[in-house]
Amino acid sequence: MTSTHFAPRGSRDDIEEGHTFQPRFDSDGLIVCITCEVHTGDILMVAYMNAESLRLTLETGIAHYWSRSRQSLWRKGDTSGQTQRVVEMRVDCDQDALQIRVEAGGDGKACHTGRRSCFYRRVEFAGAVASLVIDPD
Repeated sequence: MTSTHFAPRGSRDDIEEGHTFQPRFDSDGLIVCITCEVHTGDILMVAYMNAESLRLTLETGIAHYWSRSRQSLWRKGDTSGQTQRVVEMRVDCDQDALQIRVEAGGDGKACHTGRRSCFYRRVEFAGAVASLVIDPD
């Protein structure tokens, strides 16, 4: 297995316009990752990666994340069968957020609740009152 090391942060111009991947992890060592389905563009989930899970994702092509609640590395699909094969990875302008486009394996459901997407509730509001409406799967 090869080892992926990330470049040190450069100048603002280098970070925003350069060709070197320089991810900026937060004070907890994490970077946010928005996961989208490659064919529809639908957002499946938002999760976090640390340097190790990002390295493993890049090396294997399978999405790995860092669980903030369990404080552990997790390869998507190990327990659920809902694997995510990474087709494309993007980084935002200041390199502190990632977007991955994936092909979802297993039953194609990304959410631990058994739904296709973690974004299954729509917020409806009228004035100061908001309510949640669950979309049919």
